Amino acid sequence: MIKVGDTLPAATLMEYSDVAEGGCRIGPNPVDVAKAAAGKTIALFGLPGAFTPTCSAKHVPGYVEKVAELKAAGVDEIWCVSVNDAFVMGAWAREQKTDGKVRMLADGDALFAKATGLTLDLTGKGMGLRSNRYSMLVKDGKVASLNIEGPGKFEVSDAATLLAQAKA
Repeated sequence: MIKVGDTLPAATLMEYSDVAEGGCRIGPNPVDVAKAAAGKTIALFGLPGAFTPTCSAKHVPGYVEKVAELKAAGVDEIWCVSVNDAFVMGAWAREQKTDGKVRMLADGDALFAKATGLTLDLTGKGMGLRSNRYSMLVKDGKVASLNIEGPGKFEVSDAATLLAQAKA
């Protein structure tokens, strides 16, 4: 399992982008994790699934609400990673109004979740292999802080916790 001090695994996530001009949509687009994180401070959080209750009601909205504070604390970008396809993440981004605030990144094959060791097996609940709920502060591709939730919990991966760590 990934830990503080480790480099993010080599992986490609997918991002679906809406472009307002002429109603054109561009995406999904590959995001090379190493290149995208290089030289930046990233507030990265993972969660089990788009449109799920806790993820939609608490997890994503908390980061959307704290964008200005996170940026003031030195965070360059906020990433939400979930084991969903890029089209679902794009639809969820529109619903959550994350444009320009949180990058909604799809880990469609759970390769990033597997590489970090942060998987959650929800096979018996009809959801298959998913990402565990967590947050991490990443500086120039290396994990500076890591907060992993226990099963069914939402106590340490919230935006307020990561904000406090970014300010420290």
